[in-house]
Amino acid sequence: MLVLSRKKKESIVIRGDIVVTVVEVHGDKVRLGIEAPKEVTVHRREVYDRIKESDQEKDAASEK
Repeated sequence: MLVLSRKKKESIVIRGDIVVTVVEVHGDKVRLGIEAPKEVTVHRREVYDRIKESDQEKDAASEK
């Protein structure tokens, strides 16, 4: 895992077409802004995990 330090309004660039910007910092919460092409899906990790679980359950049900 790459760990970077950024301050408010500073950004990182991923693949040349995804920009992640620190929008706000309040205590232990950080708000991020993400600019990405429309074909790139962006989810919070907990949402992504639920989507994957649902997909796996659907796959398992269709195999029966």
